[in-house]
Amino acid sequence: MATRLLVTGGAGFIGSHYVRTLLGPDGPPDAVVTVLDALSYAGNLANLDPVRDHPRLRFVHGDICDADLVDRVMAGQDQVVHLAAESHVDRSLLDAAAFVRTNAGGTQTLLDAALRHGVAPFVQVSTDEVYGSLETGSWTEDEPLRPNSPYAASKASGDLLALAMHVSHGLDVRITRCSNNYGPYQFPEKLVPRFVTLLLEGRKVPLYGDGLHVRDWLHVDDHVRGIEAVRARGRAGRVYNIGGGTSLANRDLVDLLLKACGAGWDRVEHVPDRKGHDRRYSVDASRIRRELGHVPATDLSTGLAATVAWYRDNRAWWEPLCAGRAPQTA
Repeated sequence: MATRLLVTGGAGFIGSHYVRTLLGPDGPPDAVVTVLDALSYAGNLANLDPVRDHPRLRFVHGDICDADLVDRVMAGQDQVVHLAAESHVDRSLLDAAAFVRTNAGGTQTLLDAALRHGVAPFVQVSTDEVYGSLETGSWTEDEPLRPNSPYAASKASGDLLALAMHVSHGLDVRITRCSNNYGPYQFPEKLVPRFVTLLLEGRKVPLYGDGLHVRDWLHVDDHVRGIEAVRARGRAGRVYNIGGGTSLANRDLVDLLLKACGAGWDRVEHVPDRKGHDRRYSVDASRIRRELGHVPATDLSTGLAATVAWYRDNRAWWEPLCAGRAPQTA
C-alpha cells in the first residue's frame, strides 16, 4: 500500500534533496509525495527538475500559513515531513515578524491540520541553532533551548509547539535538529554557496569578525538520510540531533573553499561581526546513531570538492539568483 507523504518546503534546498531522494532509485517504492511550497525567494521549482515528471510527485503552490489550503492538502495524507521555513539569520535580524509567522504560526497551522485529519508521524525538521551557543562539549537532545537570534527563536517555538501537540493530543511528532548543511542547489545566501559563487565570479568574499566562529558541517545527503530514518523508524515525541561530525572555524572552512576555487586570502574581506553571532555549535548525534543506525557517509573534503564542482558546472542555476547582488557576510 502506498504511503502518501506531504513534504512542506519541498522546492527548497534540503526539501528538494529529500524529495529527489524519496523518488530516486534508493527511495521507498511506495512513497507518493505531495510538495507544498510557497516558492518564496529560496524556493525554486528547478530544484525538482530531476523528478518533475515522476508519476508519484504532485506539486501544490501555497503558503503553510493558509489554513484553508493546508486543510485541503492535508486531507488524504498519511504522514508529514515539515521543512518549510524562513531560515536565514541575517534576514531575521531585519524582519523577525516574517520568521515568527512562518516558523511558529505556519507550523501550528500544519499541526492543527495533521491532528484534525489523523496524519502522523509529523516530522518537524529543525536546527541546532535552537540550543544557542556553547564554549565546550556538545549538545544532547535534552539540552535546554537558549536561542540567540529571531530565526533560532522562531524555530525553537515551532519545536515546542510540536512537542506540546504530542503531549496534549498524542500526535506522533518527531523532531530533527541538524548542524550546518552544504551541498548542491543551496540558495546562495548561505556561507558555502555564497563564498563559492562569489569566488567563481572573481569577487571578494566577506568574513565576519575574527572568523573563529565554529560550526559542525553536514552534507545535505547525510541530513536527508537522517530525516528519512526518523520518519521511518523514529519514536513519537523524540528529538534527534543530526550532525556531520566535522567542526571547523569559519576561517578554516574559508581556507578550504579558497583552495578549491584556486583563490588566495587576498580575496577575503574582514567585516564587523553580526549581532548576536553564536560563537560555537556542536551537536551530540549519538542518539540517532544508536537508535536508528544513522551515521554520516560524506567526509567534508569530498563533499566540499563535489559541491564546488557542482556550482562551477551549474552557473545557469545560480547566476540568475545572484544578479545584482551586493556583497553579504556569512
